[in-house]
Amino acid sequence: MTVRQHVLVLYLASSGLDARVVGWSSYDGTGRTDPTTGDGDVPPYETGVDALRDGWRMVQASQLVPPYPGHEYDTSFLKHEFWFEKLAES
Repeated sequence: MTVRQHVLVLYLASSGLDARVVGWSSYDGTGRTDPTTGDGDVPPYETGVDALRDGWRMVQASQLVPPYPGHEYDTSFLKHEFWFEKLAES
């Protein structure tokens, strides 16, 4: 028996785990599925808390970095990124 990792990256509307999901990516280390970024129109969860309730473990949240003065409205990466994992036997 080998344990493999599922990884779920959720981008939320704000820094709170109860904020709505605005973007996501998932990866399956077991090889049973082959998800791709952008392969669905509906997020896997409504919020980060919903992922926790479904058994995902949060392993990382992005730093809260304020914008530089004068750059408050620049378009860039999605700031509120949370990484989750589930372990599965393969």
